[in-house]
Amino acid sequence: MRRSRTVALTALAASAVLVVTGCTSSTKGSGSSSTSADAGGGADAATKQIVNVSDKKGGTVTYEMKGTPDSLDPGNTYYAYIYNFSRLYARPLTTFNPAAGADGNKLVPDLAESMGKPSADGLTWTYKLRAGLKYDDGTPISSKDVKYAVERSNFAPEVNSNGPTYFHDLLVDNPTPYQGPYKDKTGDLKSIETPDDTTIVFHLQHPFADFDYLVSAPQTAPVPQAKDTGADYVKHIASSGTYKFESYEDGKQAVLVPNTNWDKSTDPIRKQLPDKIVLKMNIDQATIDKDLLAGNAQADLVGGGVDPQTQAQILRDPKLKAKTDNAYGGRLVYMAINTKVAPFDNIDCRKAVQYALDKVAVQTALGGPIRGQVASTVLPPDIPGHQDFNLYETKDNKGDQAKAKDSLKACGKDGGFSTVLSARTERATEVAAATSIQAQLKNIGINVEIQQFPQGKYLTDSAGAPQYTQDHNIGLMMMQWGADWPTGYGFLQQIVDGRAIKASGNSNLAQLNDPAVNKMLDDAAISPDQAAREKIYGDIDKKVMESAVYVPLTDFKVFLYRPDSATNVASTSAFSGEYDYLNIGTTK
Repeated sequence: MRRSRTVALTALAASAVLVVTGCTSSTKGSGSSSTSADAGGGADAATKQIVNVSDKKGGTVTYEMKGTPDSLDPGNTYYAYIYNFSRLYARPLTTFNPAAGADGNKLVPDLAESMGKPSADGLTWTYKLRAGLKYDDGTPISSKDVKYAVERSNFAPEVNSNGPTYFHDLLVDNPTPYQGPYKDKTGDLKSIETPDDTTIVFHLQHPFADFDYLVSAPQTAPVPQAKDTGADYVKHIASSGTYKFESYEDGKQAVLVPNTNWDKSTDPIRKQLPDKIVLKMNIDQATIDKDLLAGNAQADLVGGGVDPQTQAQILRDPKLKAKTDNAYGGRLVYMAINTKVAPFDNIDCRKAVQYALDKVAVQTALGGPIRGQVASTVLPPDIPGHQDFNLYETKDNKGDQAKAKDSLKACGKDGGFSTVLSARTERATEVAAATSIQAQLKNIGINVEIQQFPQGKYLTDSAGAPQYTQDHNIGLMMMQWGADWPTGYGFLQQIVDGRAIKASGNSNLAQLNDPAVNKMLDDAAISPDQAAREKIYGDIDKKVMESAVYVPLTDFKVFLYRPDSATNVASTSAFSGEYDYLNIGTTK
């Protein structure tokens, strides 16, 4: 989930008009129809149903996280856990149903009254804003605020570089280049129109089958232009959700309290239960785990699961294991190979790495099978379009040094070489996996130096900053990727589209720019046939693996602990297997 670039998608059809208007139609699809369970529920209960259902008000819900987020600004974030958490204070046009399992993958209207209504040619979509929407200060929410939110998040990379730029890439080009709302104070992005306060019109380059998913991003959460302070907006976010910010200390803590101007009649999917929500940052993972086990915290915000020591403790105790959830979350753990750092500009050097790795050893370092199955493809098994294949198969997935050395010889590096492997400091298992890879590559003559970087800046300042990686010989990068939304496009586009590469906040870490891959993505985007789209996504996966730029390690599984003190707990792959944060309450 990230970026902002200047190269738009190829115009594949005449410009499109997407209309978003306000109306009074009823909303379907609240979480009320989901299956529910009493407190406890047993192992994996929250992957199938909402556990510990409650409407009890009061108390403090505490989230803790290791490290810091990229940003709590809904227009400047690209981590699934902030997409999830931000819905407490920032309502996008659509969102995911607060439910468990497959029900949690269903889109429902949020700021909009209904889902989009596409025209027959797929070039026009219509949304209708709900009546009576207000910010936490009581001022009305306007469609102009939704337009401005898209402008600041997609057209101002000098200020907001963290998020993706799907809108930037899909919208029709301005008659004159649009410089974004900070540089162009008097200009107007012509591809989005707001003829009145309840109507927003998007002009698209071509049909886009996943548009309802796209507008579920927090980038469509309204932002009043008069209150936007650029990079400092994160300190004073205007709330459109159930909670507003009482205080914010960068890198330390955020405290949210009920938004008294939130109206339940405009929001059928949210509850407003706790008196306070506290997010604690830079907490050691072992401490987070202890707080969860003691019921003093209700959720680990990052949702990556407990650390290996806690995992072992839980698995030894049937009572603790009964309070865990282990599920796929549309995520891949992988290592990117940087095609712009020599000698990885040579495909045979990349193939040497593919063959060299003992993926079972890497899986063990990541926490074992409970934390993910050995992977051989880019698309995870729970993303539509996934196909089973293995282009670099080795016996028992334990590597083949002979094939690896043959590949090194083919790329003229049979004497080996040196490179740098990056990983995120706060992610102990990621560092452990990197250490395992370091040892394995040394066996074939590749000397690897591991450099660690903070996760909050990993994609803005180091691994996701192409020039930085080239200047510092970062040829290999540890990464984990979850779908922006649960389709092949939502998973693949940001990490394989060459037009997605940007100077900061880049997610295409390999810097892959294959015109054939780019065209396949475009073809899938405009196809009205779901089966045809899914076949293309599988073909893209094979094409990318043929280029050997990504080394799939494991199809990630979360191993989360749910304390008895947390209510309304549901795990959903819509947010990478994390718990849905929209309605978590507390018994305390």
